[in-house]
Amino acid sequence: MPGSVPPSATAVDDAASSPVAVSGPAHLLRVTLLMAGSCLPILGAVLIAPVLPKMQDHFESSPGAKALVPLALTVPALALSLLAPFAGVIVDRLGRKRLLIVTTLLYAVFGTAPLYLNSLGAIIASRALVGVAEAAIMTCCTTLIGDYYSGPRRVKYLALQTMCASASATVFFVIGGAAGSAGWRVPYWMYAVSLVLAPLMATALPNPAVRATADEVPVGAESRRPFLWRRMAGICALTFFGAIVFYTVPVEMSYLLDGLGVQDSGVIGLATAVSSAATVGGAVTFARLRRSPAPMLPAVLALCAAGFGVMFLAGNAPLLVVGAVINCVGTGILLPALLTSAMSRLAFEDRGRGTGLWMAAFFGGEFLCPLVLLAVESAVGSLAGAVAVLGLAAALLAAGLFAVRRHVGAVDSRPLPERTA
Repeated sequence: MPGSVPPSATAVDDAASSPVAVSGPAHLLRVTLLMAGSCLPILGAVLIAPVLPKMQDHFESSPGAKALVPLALTVPALALSLLAPFAGVIVDRLGRKRLLIVTTLLYAVFGTAPLYLNSLGAIIASRALVGVAEAAIMTCCTTLIGDYYSGPRRVKYLALQTMCASASATVFFVIGGAAGSAGWRVPYWMYAVSLVLAPLMATALPNPAVRATADEVPVGAESRRPFLWRRMAGICALTFFGAIVFYTVPVEMSYLLDGLGVQDSGVIGLATAVSSAATVGGAVTFARLRRSPAPMLPAVLALCAAGFGVMFLAGNAPLLVVGAVINCVGTGILLPALLTSAMSRLAFEDRGRGTGLWMAAFFGGEFLCPLVLLAVESAVGSLAGAVAVLGLAAALLAAGLFAVRRHVGAVDSRPLPERTA
């Protein structure tokens, strides 16, 4: 768990300078491409949500359409979760850049397949292949951020990755809705954008060099050491729970508002947009805190729990939105804090595999989030009650992490050191 990691693991990681230029047009293009690549799985997750009813109508005569059409939206996340660890192994063996370029091209091939496929089963299969490509793309982009940057700059760009992903979700939802007005197949053209990104990645992204410096060797490592399964197990378990916390508001906000009598789609959309903006604000806050990530986690989880508590107690829509904003500020900090904490545990040779495991934990939590809440709702009798139970779990986990950190004396609240390029 984060609380059990010696502070020197992060401190050592901060000691080395970034191995690539951190200013100028080439740097700006590199960061832009990594952020754009990181948004492709988000595009896959939300772009076609607005056209699902039209797809349902089109395939209404197909056997099992009622169950299969929603899978067109969710199966990429499931495939991503299941395959990210394997993508991580391939990243470490074949190289980050090569795999990123190939899978970015394949993303366009698989993503646009529903434009000419007429079988619902074939479309679902193509969507699963989109998830395969997404697993590699997200793992490669995140791994490259860890390769290119260290210390405060790594924190900055991992936080920026969260900000871009959160903001792009709202943008893609709007684009999907607008394009879907012309037909349910039209939004799938958006997947072709990766054909523009792939050649730019081939020319603008340098191959990361292995850095034989202290920041690439976790504490206690020897010249020959196995993959650090135990060190990654705790942060991945925490990430799985954190993903459920992260996706609760985006997934359940409309249902909670409906429970309070709010059915106007415009109001629901505005409330969701405000919550999304709060997530971006949380990520900005994380980037500006300039502190080691692990000590933040108990406080951040407590903030998420407080937001859930307000949502449970809310008797009207404005108070519900206030609770959602509190929670989303916390989740906006939580995601980059978890990812940065995971990165600090990984040497160059293991970073692809470790990132893949982290991605699997996060997207696995995303996929199971509505199912977990549905199960808890059945047990307690209401969705608001299920949110309260999740908030209580987050509060107990926060207290446990705080107690463990105090017990092992692992709190290191010193600011991350400044450095020059």
